[in-house]
Amino acid sequence: MPAITNKTRAPLSVPLPRGKTLHLGLGKTADISAGALEHAAVKKLIEEGKIEVADEGSRSGGPTGGGTKIRGAAQSHASSATVRSSGDR
Repeated sequence: MPAITNKTRAPLSVPLPRGKTLHLGLGKTADISAGALEHAAVKKLIEEGKIEVADEGSRSGGPTGGGTKIRGAAQSHASSATVRSSGDR
């Protein structure tokens, strides 16, 4: 899948086929379908230099979405509440 990168200094709303919109933050990268690259609005943004297209092979194997991190259970805050039974005993 090809990826696009926001090259502007502001967030972009990239119109996609079938009435969908991709919100792309400053310097962020997102995967889009090859068919979406043929959409007139996407072509216009590419020609204006607002977004840049990178093929799958030229990208590193890192996370998609511009390097967003997913928090795991090890990074969440530990609960200080004690588990207590309730109801009839």
